[in-house]
Amino acid sequence: MFDAAVFGSLFLTLFVIMDPPGITPIFLALTSGRPAKVQRKMAWQAAAVALGVITVFGLVGNQILAYLHIDVPALMIAGGLLLLLIALDLLTGKMEEPKQTKDVNVALVPLGMPLLAGPGAIVQVILAVQNHDTFSGQVAVWTAILAMHIVLWLVMRYSLLIIRVIKDGGVVLVTRLAGMMLSALAVQQIINGVTQVIHGA
Repeated sequence: MFDAAVFGSLFLTLFVIMDPPGITPIFLALTSGRPAKVQRKMAWQAAAVALGVITVFGLVGNQILAYLHIDVPALMIAGGLLLLLIALDLLTGKMEEPKQTKDVNVALVPLGMPLLAGPGAIVQVILAVQNHDTFSGQVAVWTAILAMHIVLWLVMRYSLLIIRVIKDGGVVLVTRLAGMMLSALAVQQIINGVTQVIHGA
């Protein structure tokens, strides 16, 4: 049976972290001057690279943590602090937009990673895979991951149209709202991590 609650929770979390509306102007800046056909190809490549990175960490993230002797509460606190920094950047409008480079496939770096498959998204996926170990939970988790990357691909694929519809002001508004939601999520994750440390002590 499909766990809709797990799907919805992870999808919304990844949506806030990966911020499809906020990635639109960055994608346009990085791919400007290229033919529309090339832009569409780069949108697909960026989403595919991000999905590949997220999938690897989702499958072997726990083994990596075990090898490095990192406990989940420590990962939650570190991830929460990292998310909080990202949220503050979104709220203050200080997110750095990488400059266009003609000689590098920007769909791979920095679009695919770390802008899309960043540390915040990786942490959330590792925790989601670990916390929902039932069959229905795993199906919901991986469906949410796939659905999020399809959304990212569609947003980048039709970014020119999106910009014309919501304008620059709309992108700024959505980015600020995402920053506010992400900051609350980050603080909650830090609280959860600290609580687990205290209870485990």
